[in-house]
Amino acid sequence: MYRAFFKRLLDVILSGAAILLLSPVMLVTALLIRLEDGGPALFRQERAGQGGQPFRLMKFRSMPINTPNVPSSQAGTIRVTRIGKFIRRANIDELPQLLTIFQGRMSLVGPRPALPSQTRLLELRAANGATAVKPGLTGLAQVNSYDGMPEEEKARWDGEYARRVTFLGDLSIILRTFGYLARRPPTY
Repeated sequence: MYRAFFKRLLDVILSGAAILLLSPVMLVTALLIRLEDGGPALFRQERAGQGGQPFRLMKFRSMPINTPNVPSSQAGTIRVTRIGKFIRRANIDELPQLLTIFQGRMSLVGPRPALPSQTRLLELRAANGATAVKPGLTGLAQVNSYDGMPEEEKARWDGEYARRVTFLGDLSIILRTFGYLARRPPTY
């Protein structure tokens, strides 16, 4: 019952409330990005969603205009703007994904959406059932992560999540995410 109905209801309620509550932060962030280099505040990127179907993910742009798409594991090799360093450290760059959750293309909890070029990760997720659920803003792999986690282990966590979607499990992951966010972030 939770997986079929209440999970989506929880996504709508929580993402809607977060959008309202965080809209001043999002507005100031967008303005600061625009002021820094005149480029667009949002970065849109194709990602693999539920069932491997493509969708457009939005983030606040933390890199210079026309930066190539790379997997998050290679993000440290890309130059980041001054405001980008701050919004990444504070995880503010992820806030536009709340809109994607509200629209129903993502969930609060699920496997992080992969780039279509991350074929190995996508194959592993498909093999273990992780593509059966919507991608999430946070997930079981993220709260159990460490720098450089191999794709096999990431996919294993994602598959474990997809097999056991429950309200208490999602609540636990959301709470653990706040602990994860409180840790000192990597420097870029």
